[in-house]
Amino acid sequence: MRNTHVGVGVGLLLGVLALQSPAAVAAGDAELRIYPGNALPGSTVTVTTTACGPDVTYGKGESAVGGQFHLFEGSHKGVLAGEFQIPTEGASGTDTVTVKCPPRIKLTDTYEIADRQPNGAIQAGFGDAQDTDTQVAVGGALITAAAAGALFRLRRRSHGAGS
Repeated sequence: MRNTHVGVGVGLLLGVLALQSPAAVAAGDAELRIYPGNALPGSTVTVTTTACGPDVTYGKGESAVGGQFHLFEGSHKGVLAGEFQIPTEGASGTDTVTVKCPPRIKLTDTYEIADRQPNGAIQAGFGDAQDTDTQVAVGGALITAAAAGALFRLRRRSHGAGS
């Protein structure tokens, strides 16, 4: 009976992985990557591409907000990478990045520039962010209750098997 449960679990795991593989292949098709996708004024933006081919070691890029930049061979063969700086004043909204490399390859993509940097704690709905003592106590109680329930179930199962 236990082997059946293990077999079902392995089958479900393989099924989930099989369903996710087309998404992973599709994600690898992106030829122009901009990081971070939601940048702040004053930050550095990195652009990488694989569209130029494995033999190309140089490309040019231009950001509507950050100006012109160069792309050089990255950490892997066939990957070009470049960086530019977003100005600290007046930059917010959407920025367009254009990359050109030989022979006649031109790519364009956009990313967001945030209005301002976040300030303060995030309100997640479980009390004050400064009140960590209560949160630790409640979390510890929940973990203790879960461990006691698991121990009770294991002891009950072992006594039932012997009878």
